Amino acid sequence: MKHKLLVLDVDGTLLNDTQEISKRTLAALLKIQQMGVRIVLASGRPTYGLMPLVKALELSNYGGFIIPYNGCQIIKAQNGEIMFERQINPEMLPYLEKKARKNGFAIFTYRGDTIITSSLDNKYIQHEALLNNLKTLKEEEFSIAIDFSPCKCMLVSEDEEALIGLEQHWKKRLNGTLDTFRSEPYFLEVVPCGIDKANSLGVLLEQLGVAREEVIAIGDGVCDVTMLQLAGMGIAMGHSQDSVKACADYVTASNEEDGVALAVEKFILAEVHATEIPLDLLNEQARHALMGNLGIQYTYASEGRIEATMPVDYRTRQPFGILHGGATLALAETVAGLGSMIICQPDEIVVGMQVSGSHISSAHEGDTVRAVGTILHKGHSSHVWNVDVFTSTNKLVSSIRVVNSVLKKR
Repeated sequence: MKHKLLVLDVDGTLLNDTQEISKRTLAALLKIQQMGVRIVLASGRPTYGLMPLVKALELSNYGGFIIPYNGCQIIKAQNGEIMFERQINPEMLPYLEKKARKNGFAIFTYRGDTIITSSLDNKYIQHEALLNNLKTLKEEEFSIAIDFSPCKCMLVSEDEEALIGLEQHWKKRLNGTLDTFRSEPYFLEVVPCGIDKANSLGVLLEQLGVAREEVIAIGDGVCDVTMLQLAGMGIAMGHSQDSVKACADYVTASNEEDGVALAVEKFILAEVHATEIPLDLLNEQARHALMGNLGIQYTYASEGRIEATMPVDYRTRQPFGILHGGATLALAETVAGLGSMIICQPDEIVVGMQVSGSHISSAHEGDTVRAVGTILHKGHSSHVWNVDVFTSTNKLVSSIRVVNSVLKKR
């Protein structure tokens, strides 16, 4: 496929203003993963704060990644493996705390599921904890309590001008040691030198052997600009600042208008052709799903015809050693489901509606059956498939009719 990786900012991009993934966006992102495109969440959020989104998008089943802390880590969603990490030298913490106290700023950092801070009642810190489902821990002597190397530290103040002044001072004073930038009017972030989303994304691309031209990145903020410029296709959200839009290749709708879904439908789903679908990758990614548990493997895909195999073994046989009718129906629905996904429009989703089969003969344990699905009816609101299941000697086992309902995404 033309694009192998989709990189998404989270707040203001993936999530709408109520901090949710819309149904249309979720359907589009699950569909492209089923087609073989891997997703990367690149966010200023801490690792713990991204985990509910990892679960909702099923990134662990589809080989996805997260880049938390604006690039301080790269983590494999499947097993939590840290593939890349940069941390602040703890020796710098007393200096950062001193500057925070001198200016009357709150300071905090993250450890696992906890925010550690000297200012527990700060409303912005409380909001950050709530946003990421984090606990809070107050430490009067902040730099002494931090006995680890944090990925980043945050200074907090309602005095935006004062934060800007410290940011400009630190860009000179800490040049080559730490980087600083304001991620919100009230947040001044301090991260290891050279860390941003683009640099960490570049590391990931090198490790995966993926070219820039095979990447789409979508974001809405100034922190996303370098990431948008690195990707082969950089897409800005419709509500982004003009300076962000100017750096993008394309501007989609806002996060309240399913901007991510619209971009995915236009630049990924609309360009999917059956001959490009990576069946080996689909089979590998489905190992934890029902088809994986039954041993079903796709073997052929074209518009209007899908083929797959399934072993007759302990997973799919009846107690007497012959193929179970229920497993056969599951095989047929698996075949018809992929077929409908291929031929439906980018702004459509497919839902199984009815399956009925005639079981004609038996298949015995030790055999491998082959399902051949062909489209009988391609309508605006439904698809009808015929799926014939054969033994390895081409004896017809079952003939099954599958009806899929075609719905417009909302």
